[in-house]
Amino acid sequence: MERRTIGAGALSVGAVGLGCMPMSWAYNGSRQRGDESLRAVHRALDLGVTLLDTADMYGPFTNELLLGRALRERRDEAFVSTKVGLLVGEQHIVANGRPGYVRRACDASLRRLGTEVIDLYQLHRADPEVPVEETWGAMAELVGAGKVRALGLCAVGARGGRRSVGGLHDGTLRQLRRVQQVFPVSAVQAELSVWSPEALESLLPWCVARDIGFLAAMPLGNGFLTGTLTPGEGFERDDLRARHPRFTAEMMAANQPIVVGLRRVAARHGRNVTPAQVALAWVLAQGRHVVPVPGAKRERWVTENSAASRLRLTPRDLAELAELPRALGSWD
Repeated sequence: MERRTIGAGALSVGAVGLGCMPMSWAYNGSRQRGDESLRAVHRALDLGVTLLDTADMYGPFTNELLLGRALRERRDEAFVSTKVGLLVGEQHIVANGRPGYVRRACDASLRRLGTEVIDLYQLHRADPEVPVEETWGAMAELVGAGKVRALGLCAVGARGGRRSVGGLHDGTLRQLRRVQQVFPVSAVQAELSVWSPEALESLLPWCVARDIGFLAAMPLGNGFLTGTLTPGEGFERDDLRARHPRFTAEMMAANQPIVVGLRRVAARHGRNVTPAQVALAWVLAQGRHVVPVPGAKRERWVTENSAASRLRLTPRDLAELAELPRALGSWD
């Protein structure tokens, strides 16, 4: 598999990563199977998918434990990324960026993952009650202690920014400028896909100019861009899409032309090429700094996603995808 690097430290990863969140959190709880997810992780490593992305809040905690089981005999093959800064309560999620908490959370993640070092430690969200420089400084101390190799920052909640004045990623860019003065940022994680290309406007160029890696979250549009979801089919109550403004039956039907366009491009590349692979190839085509991190919990999807790194979109393909209609949500 093609290799890409994260940050000026040239941390090498496969061209496509694996988002582990769906294995134990946020999507179709009744379909989550630990053994099936373990097989998916092993399949990913077999295929050269080295970047495994998780967070302590997923589960909470169970996602890191599951990944730790998979890594027992294969740690050297993986690039492990996890996150800190969010706590899951009964009915809410809160940020905690206190330095003492960050240090304790890192030690706990190391234990759950069964590793001595985390390759990329990401700040999931900044705590509004704590200067981000203090949180980032505590994370930098973990690098000095040999517990973490590099630091990353997750973008401020993106879609909510559609309704605000100014650029979608202005808040993230402000945070990046502040923390970059404390310790180098090696990677930024933010949503980027055919139906959410906003990061191309300012956030990705900022990263490219500084040789910072870009982890493309939700490159398959929470599953919509795979073409496997049926409008009106509904979602389980614990599935985040059940409350997502783009996943009402009305909006899913309205956005079908995007999937049709992906299918049309896929058909030109062969009968076995899927809309999901075209969507991932589009993300990869945005530059060498970009690594898509699609979520998956089955071997089949891991295999399909990995193969996208071999798909080369033509100028005609890219022009056609650029002309797809703007994605609609309930606020549009």
